[in-house]
This record gives sequence, C-alpha cells and structure tokens, in this order.
Amino acid sequence: MPPSSHLLDGKALSQKIQLELKAQVDALQPQMGRPPGLAVLMVGDNPASAAYVRNKERACARVGINSYGQHFPAETSQVELTAVIHRLNQDPNVDGILVQLPLPPHLDAEALLYEIAPDKDADGLHPLNLGRLVRGETGLRSCTPAGVMRLLETYDVSLVGKRAVVLGRSILVGKPMALMLLEANATVTIAHSKTEEIAKLTQSADILVAAIGRPGYVTADMVKPGAVVVDVGINRVEDSAGKARLVGDVDFAKVESKASLITPVPGGIGPMTVAMLLYNTVWSYSQGSKASYNS
Repeated sequence: MPPSSHLLDGKALSQKIQLELKAQVDALQPQMGRPPGLAVLMVGDNPASAAYVRNKERACARVGINSYGQHFPAETSQVELTAVIHRLNQDPNVDGILVQLPLPPHLDAEALLYEIAPDKDADGLHPLNLGRLVRGETGLRSCTPAGVMRLLETYDVSLVGKRAVVLGRSILVGKPMALMLLEANATVTIAHSKTEEIAKLTQSADILVAAIGRPGYVTADMVKPGAVVVDVGINRVEDSAGKARLVGDVDFAKVESKASLITPVPGGIGPMTVAMLLYNTVWSYSQGSKASYNS
C-alpha cells in the first residue's frame, strides 16, 4: 500500500485488515461450527471507555465476531470480576477476553490480567505472552505496538539497522514496542521521564514512537529531518471555548513538514489497535483451542 502522501493512514489499513479477517472467519466458520467470540469487560461509566467499547463492538460485527461485552457498575469487586473472567476462560464460545482500562481505583488491573487464560488474552499483555515476545516465539502480541509494526510494514518502512527511539516505558505500549522493533533488527532506545537530554536522543531517531500521554510533547526541534514519526498518544484537550478535541503526543502541525512519514491523531494508531485486537481474536479462534482452563 504505497502512501498517497506522507501520512501513515491507519484508518484505511484497519479497514483492509477487517475485510481480510472477515474472509478468514467466513472460511473457518463451517469447520469450527461457530463464529469467533470476544468478551470486553467494562467497569464504571468512563465516557471515553464507553466510546472505545462501542467502537470495538461495531468492528466485531463487521468481521463476524460475536461480542460478549459486559458492563459492570463502578462498585463491582475484584472477586466478582475474577469470577467472571474464570467463567469466560471456560466458555468454548469465547476466544478473546479484554478488560477495558482504566478501571476504578479500588480494582487491581494487573491481578485481573493474570487471571485471563493466556490463549484468550486478546490484548497480548499476559506475562506468558510477553515472555513469548521476548523469546521471539509465536503468540498473541500487544495490540497497539503490533498495530504500529503492521503499519510500518505496509508502508515499506525499513527497520533493519535503523535507530529507533521509543518515548514511554509502559507495559501496554513502550516495552513491547521496543521489543518488536528490536525483533525487526532496529537499534532501540527507550526514553522516559527520568531520561536526561531527551531531545538529543529523539534528534538521532530514524523512527520515533511517542507513547507518553502528554499532548504536543514532541516538538519540531526534537525530530530528525526525514524521520518516521509514530504518534501513539490520544489526549483529549479543550480549547478556550470549552470544545474538546483529540490530539497526540506530537505537535503534528509543526512536525508534519519535517517527517518523511507521520501518523495523524485521530486516524493513525487508534484504528490499528482495534484491528489488531480483532486479529488476535481470530488468531486464537483459528488455533481451535477449546481446552478448559483451571480457575
């Protein structure tokens, strides 16, 4: 898919992936005897989370994945959610399980993640799946960084021997992103809040991935001319009139003219994250794994 401009169009690629997945589901369903299933668990009334879940459910419908979404009141306990996950682990109709973040502060998201059966870990964040990534083994991959890699591959971005800088070290994006870039033979540096002279690092990057959750943090003077800039950030900001809009971690208006390729926000990595969630679910489905998991 050659770029029509220097924008990395995640929205268009996501739509293409969803069509491919639909064809795969249509081909597999007669032998599997059922459609794939994805369970998204949401707790509380976070408006952004509700919008994300609706988006995922619509995408599931387009691909032919059954949604087993469950919405729980904010006061739901850790024990109750753990029991739900255990039931879904045992459910032969469910191939993927996702706990929508953020959770209310009384809940331990990491502990809940450990309860998901690794082969149903649609977000690719279970320690077993992260371990498979470290070892370069086949397995479920964290959706957002996997989406970044698919986008770079589609636009023929060469990674071998290139210097990649990842801003952010979260388990959700930064760490698995660095591992995937390393697996593709890039030379990788992770920068974070304690890193000194970050601008010097970012100025050396052939590929710069921003995933820190700070609106407009990456300015034009931090970017090497001709660099590929991937903006993972999705930040909701309000203008002086109180109107909200989504912006990334990169000052897009200033950086766009300096980068050879750049992702927009919205329309860049967000749609790719959803596409890879669907991809993971269909991949688990295609493995035909109907084993029961001990709770």
